[in-house]
Amino acid sequence: MSDKSKKINTAIKAADSLSLGISIVVAILMGFGIGWGLKELTGSNWGLGIGIVIGIGAAINNIYKAYKSQVKSYAEFDKKQKRDEI
Repeated sequence: MSDKSKKINTAIKAADSLSLGISIVVAILMGFGIGWGLKELTGSNWGLGIGIVIGIGAAINNIYKAYKSQVKSYAEFDKKQKRDEI
């Protein structure tokens, strides 16, 4: 692997990690926004708690999707490596 392709590969990995981090923060902030709206609508603090739980659940879902994508990518890479060895 050339030096240029290593740099590009590193940049792609960094962008993917940054994207996951941003999606986690956005999911939690959206949940907080939903919770704040529920709190204002109902006048109860339970709405805020429910919104935050929804946001955290969405963030966990984003992490799970990214994990599954990485596992699939690794399996395809491993299969290609084994095919090239034969």
